[in-house]
Amino acid sequence: MSITAIAPIESTIHTTNTWLKELMEELGWDDRHQAYRALAAVLHALRDRLTVAEAADLGAQLPLLLRGLYYEGWTPKGKPVKERKREDFLAHIAVAFPGSPDVFPEQIAWAVFKLLERRVSSGEIRDILHVLPPAIRSLWPAADAVIGR
Repeated sequence: MSITAIAPIESTIHTTNTWLKELMEELGWDDRHQAYRALAAVLHALRDRLTVAEAADLGAQLPLLLRGLYYEGWTPKGKPVKERKREDFLAHIAVAFPGSPDVFPEQIAWAVFKLLERRVSSGEIRDILHVLPPAIRSLWPAADAVIGR
């Protein structure tokens, strides 16, 4: 039996690989799996700090494969989470890299946010920045310019 490619699946795999390649370049990494973990950690930390409606709006703009990653393990009840500190956000990212002293959560957050700025509509980025607490918003590259301050 031959396997026939399904265009939407092939397309989302290609798009996901493009996103991962861009993230790897931004971070100076050559490990695609590590970039995948970084993207997942930041997307989950971000998602959990957005309102349910805003989390869904962002999810709708992600490629199909990354949308599945984004929603993996998500429970909308109790969102956004109450922890609003920068340190809490970065700790969530650090958990994805146990025993990796050469991995810097702040650098990872910045790189993923930069990727999102290139790949997600500017209106959606602006909406996200408006709902994030200032301490977390400060991790976003050029946040003040995006929200018009």
